[in-house]
Amino acid sequence: MIKTRFAPSPTGYLHVGSLRTALYSYLFAKKNGGNFILRIEDTDRERYVADGIENILKSLNWAGVKPDEGVMMDEMGKIFQKGDCGGSYIQSERLEIYRKYVDELLEKDQAYYCFCTSERLDELRQFQQLNKLPTGYDKHCREIPLEEAKKRVAMGEKYVVRMKMPLNGETVFNDVVKGEVRIKNELVDDQVILKSDGFPTYHLAVVVDDHSMGVTHIIRGDEWISSVPKHINLYQMFGWEVPVMAHLPLLLNSDKSKLSKRQGDVSVEDYRKKGYLPEAMINFVAFLGWNPGDEREFFTLEELTKEFSLEKIGKSGAVFNLEKLDWYNAHYIRELQGEDLLKRAIPFILQSGLMSETEINNKKDWLLKALNLGKERANTLVELAENIAFLLKTPDYQKELLVWKKGNIEEVKTILPELKALLNNFSVQDFEATTLQEKVGEWVIQKGYSNGSVLWPWRVALSGMEKSPPPFEIAQVLGKEDVVKRIEEALSKL
Repeated sequence: MIKTRFAPSPTGYLHVGSLRTALYSYLFAKKNGGNFILRIEDTDRERYVADGIENILKSLNWAGVKPDEGVMMDEMGKIFQKGDCGGSYIQSERLEIYRKYVDELLEKDQAYYCFCTSERLDELRQFQQLNKLPTGYDKHCREIPLEEAKKRVAMGEKYVVRMKMPLNGETVFNDVVKGEVRIKNELVDDQVILKSDGFPTYHLAVVVDDHSMGVTHIIRGDEWISSVPKHINLYQMFGWEVPVMAHLPLLLNSDKSKLSKRQGDVSVEDYRKKGYLPEAMINFVAFLGWNPGDEREFFTLEELTKEFSLEKIGKSGAVFNLEKLDWYNAHYIRELQGEDLLKRAIPFILQSGLMSETEINNKKDWLLKALNLGKERANTLVELAENIAFLLKTPDYQKELLVWKKGNIEEVKTILPELKALLNNFSVQDFEATTLQEKVGEWVIQKGYSNGSVLWPWRVALSGMEKSPPPFEIAQVLGKEDVVKRIEEALSKL
């Protein structure tokens, strides 16, 4: 059975690059009738973030990338585990398992105790840098006999455990994305596999966990490819089968540098709070390195599952283009209708302070009209809330804004009172966009006015903005009473 895994470290909130890794792992498993596992790799205790696990699970649930096995979160926000891997799916709860395998490597002379102090390692690194030598551990403790090392451990001497990498030859493997990769063993450190605090390093834990959890395909970021020789040699030391590997291209900023916090938001939480929809984020992230091979750009999660393949992932870095994400998000916002539109938008309206919960409950029909008007010009749900603000309060603007570029203030003083009188004669039922456009249009022709000389001051009177939806659409949402009132307020400015 195909099994993939996503194994984040809770040293921060879920990164968009990590979401891509999780998504591809999820899609590949689902496409092949397999299971997608979520494992928490929390052995880096110095950088551990208290709510990191919760954020990772919430973000994945929000995106619809939900595991079949491992660490999960229910609808009430409770974290639980599901599956049978001979232990927990959280690494800090598997320390005895790792220690057993470390001891096995020590006894087989495939690992060794290292007693080098941090001061010695610092001096070694400085010497190597000054002499322009490759930096890395010099295998100083590699040949200490095991019995002697055990005595030093028993005496309380501080230590780590390192694996014994082959001293010559190459590690060769086939990567699904990159093809054949060859790395000389002499360039690879004797990696620490057990730290002085008793926790394993990533390298040992990931191999032990992937094997014990039955992972068949490892999909992860390109930055891990240099570590593959260490992992393959660990698999071989234990006599285990090596999973298929696929290393994804880097995510890049627009200047082709690696995507980082220094150049903008990088966590999924950042984008969720700004009002990006999960449908847009998933669609956008899926195309960061992968494409279906045709011109299609919009995919549901189910459609992505059907189309996805590792062979269609490119080798070069993928640029994180925020304008493209906005384009996707604007599309999906325009697609929202009825209760779904209300459900998505209400939290952002409450957050903006535009309306209270009571006001929303009392004006849901009106609010839906307002949102349908505002969504046409919104890239995010935050922008959508901003776009309807003018409908909820009397606009404040300078009278000069009422004058069309080809008109003058005297013309406005003539036209607005006549327009007010016209609208006053319409019924409440006439305040529907199509009807207003038809009736006001006929009146403009009859009076011999230009469209701009009438529609510009009317639109500004209703919105208070230089750019806004057409006045017919605004009037449909505001209703007759508010439309007339706003024209009167415009006249008072004149």
